[in-house]
Amino acid sequence: MNWKKIFICQKKILLDILLKVSKERLTKKIYPPRCDVFNAFYLTPFHKIKVVILGQDPYYQENQAHGLAFSVRPGCKLPGSLKNIYQELVSDLYIPKFDYGNGCLNYWAQQGILLLNTILTVESGHPRSHISLGWNNFTDSIIFYINKYLKNIIFVLWGKDAQKKTSIIDNRKHYILKSSHPSPLSAHLGFFGCGHFSKINRILLSQNDNPIIW
Repeated sequence: MNWKKIFICQKKILLDILLKVSKERLTKKIYPPRCDVFNAFYLTPFHKIKVVILGQDPYYQENQAHGLAFSVRPGCKLPGSLKNIYQELVSDLYIPKFDYGNGCLNYWAQQGILLLNTILTVESGHPRSHISLGWNNFTDSIIFYINKYLKNIIFVLWGKDAQKKTSIIDNRKHYILKSSHPSPLSAHLGFFGCGHFSKINRILLSQNDNPIIW
């Protein structure tokens, strides 16, 4: 199995969504740009997935979203959620020197972390504006194929929306890590102190796999 085969299997759903998004782009500013919508799949081949981190929808301000959940373009000011992710990362792994100025997570994706938003596009200034376009059906199918054809994947579910996907993940085959969302509104409810970054690396090492270089 690979992304090409999966996209072909989901062709009808995907074309319907992309047609709707294209119509939106005629009169509205939509993020990310068309060329970046599927970046997560380009950067993390199906057979190289180790970890899946689920986000919601893309950042909705200028020059932020580039197709990876929680990531922003190089040089972009860090959103609150990403600041909190970095804060927990440094606290969990005791990293003495960390580049808080770099919010681009391409290097995570290239190590096998699929940074998957459940909704892949958004209208400028309007969070969750594309929730009804059908993206959830498509990304649920992505989770379905990962669950079916791979094993020992670490699914990281931050927040209630991500945790709704638990029902389509077989916890006998895979690992599931849960906490509150890293948003400034909810990070204090369990995200801070969750220790997910060290837990991910311990699981990978237990499988004789390379840990993530965070």
